[in-house]
Amino acid sequence: MTSPDAGTPGAERGIQGTTPAIEVGDLVKAYGEVKALGGISFEVAPGEVLGLLGPNGSGKTTTVTMLSTLQRPTSGIARICGHDVVADAARVRELVSLTGQYAALDGGLTAVENLAVFGKLTGLRGHALKTRIDELVEQFDLGAVRDRRVSALSGGMQRRVDIASALVTRPEVLFLDEPTTGLDPRSRASVWDTVTGLRAEGITVLLTTQYLEEADRLADHIVMLNQGTVVAAGTPGQLKQQIGAAVCEVTLIERSDTERTLALLEGLEIVESPSEGTASGAAAHPRLVVRAPEGMATVSEVITRLRGANIDVVDIGLRQPSLDEVFLQLTESR
Repeated sequence: MTSPDAGTPGAERGIQGTTPAIEVGDLVKAYGEVKALGGISFEVAPGEVLGLLGPNGSGKTTTVTMLSTLQRPTSGIARICGHDVVADAARVRELVSLTGQYAALDGGLTAVENLAVFGKLTGLRGHALKTRIDELVEQFDLGAVRDRRVSALSGGMQRRVDIASALVTRPEVLFLDEPTTGLDPRSRASVWDTVTGLRAEGITVLLTTQYLEEADRLADHIVMLNQGTVVAAGTPGQLKQQIGAAVCEVTLIERSDTERTLALLEGLEIVESPSEGTASGAAAHPRLVVRAPEGMATVSEVITRLRGANIDVVDIGLRQPSLDEVFLQLTESR
């Protein structure tokens, strides 16, 4: 990727050492009597990727629209590189760029033509525009599709063009609102590579997602939202530590052994147990997750009990808790 330079429009890289790229303090957004956000707070350092997680309706997109000046907060503080999103909205718009949940492209235009449209909308013309388009084509590996209509491109390639369009003016902060929604695994991996490259370039990224695996892989820090409030914040590792020890995961061969296995593991804490008629189907191998405070000693105990009862397994092993388990535990009582 190309390196950002101090001469680009909207650059304030001299202040980044001391000023948060994103600062949110007790931010509230209400629609009449309904609070979409109930007073959230967090900061993002320059050049970091923040994963903003939560289910539908948790307030992720509402947060992004206020930080990008598309909505006004009801109350609280929201600043981008030190600039208030309400009092200095015009300056904030020069510093940020946003891609929504669906690519905002003209399918009848080619990839390069779409980049040109976005460039002209931001004031680029002539040689400067051509140079920037060439940089983005190389940066996002669009050379093979640069002259193809966007409507003929794969979902992942369309998303690449969409993100490239958002970077025409080299923003300080890029908001990616659920950028991999609806993409197949290969296209999703391509977007993940793109986000990793943005971090390497020093661009601050706020990534909203429902995919906890995505945040685990990409984010330096994570903020978990539920019903408009922050339920947890920290690095992926810190969040996993919040629910304690590692877990022992057991995958049985026969679903008919489920009840007997649960009885055999009495006294151990079952984090997750299989249930009949799940979405995975009755033929799927049932999976149990047991808290493992003693690590491999707990795994050994589980193996001993199952072996004594002649219960066969597909797999058994020790692993750290997943972000999914963290989120479920933190939100189960809400």
